[in-house]
Amino acid sequence: MTAEPRTGPPDGDWLGSQFLRFERRGPLALVTVDRPEARNALTAYMYFGIRYAVQHVNQSPELAGLLITGVDDVFIPGGDLGGASPDAWGDVPRWLGMDLTPFDTVRRSRKPIVCAVNGICQGGGMMIAMLSDVAIASERATFRAPELLRGYADTNYGQILPRQIGPARARDMLYTGRKVDAATAESWGLVARMVPHDDLMAESWAALEACCRTAPNARTAIKQNFDAYYGQWDRIAMEAGIGNPETIEGFTAFKERRSPSWVPEELREDGRL
Repeated sequence: MTAEPRTGPPDGDWLGSQFLRFERRGPLALVTVDRPEARNALTAYMYFGIRYAVQHVNQSPELAGLLITGVDDVFIPGGDLGGASPDAWGDVPRWLGMDLTPFDTVRRSRKPIVCAVNGICQGGGMMIAMLSDVAIASERATFRAPELLRGYADTNYGQILPRQIGPARARDMLYTGRKVDAATAESWGLVARMVPHDDLMAESWAALEACCRTAPNARTAIKQNFDAYYGQWDRIAMEAGIGNPETIEGFTAFKERRSPSWVPEELREDGRL
């Protein structure tokens, strides 16, 4: 008889979602995003769980660093625009708003975070990868920032992406929604390295081990410089845009697999953008 999936808020190594696995490997931890039936799309509880995992590692004296990866051909594609939350255990993540997301927590983590980008990486997944200490991409990985196609003014992307890859390339990715392959992502500095797919996990573990050999206080001081370089994003504007007519239409069009109504009729395409 199949056991019912565990539910409930994060506690210890349980991240609050059956779609996230937390494993200890000596002094290192691994979080695997494992929701293949939804292409690893993150529920609010999964976003919250990743944030919790980063804090959990930072607060655990026996853990030195964290590796994040996905299953099959998807790393993280962003949030579940369908609104499905089969891992729900309460209302807490829903009323936390942007506080449930792991982005700032990843950005300011005292302990090293490495992302092993095994496949599709976009939306919130690409933000996590950019803000991690080292992002290593499989040769099969692809990258995309489709937020403006959904009517969503992601001011965090507007702040971070130009500083990561330069304004011209950032405008190209944000305004056109273009998909970037792993070789391009490496050459632009979107990720630190591209490796053969079969070598991804070994290279990522080695990178995390190397990061964990650096002096913690000195590393944190340098991380403050990176944090200052990225600067502050406009959270007020971003939160004000959530739930406005454009965002609602963008999310609805995505679910209905059509072009949003703001697209001129002659430019609309079959299926979702």
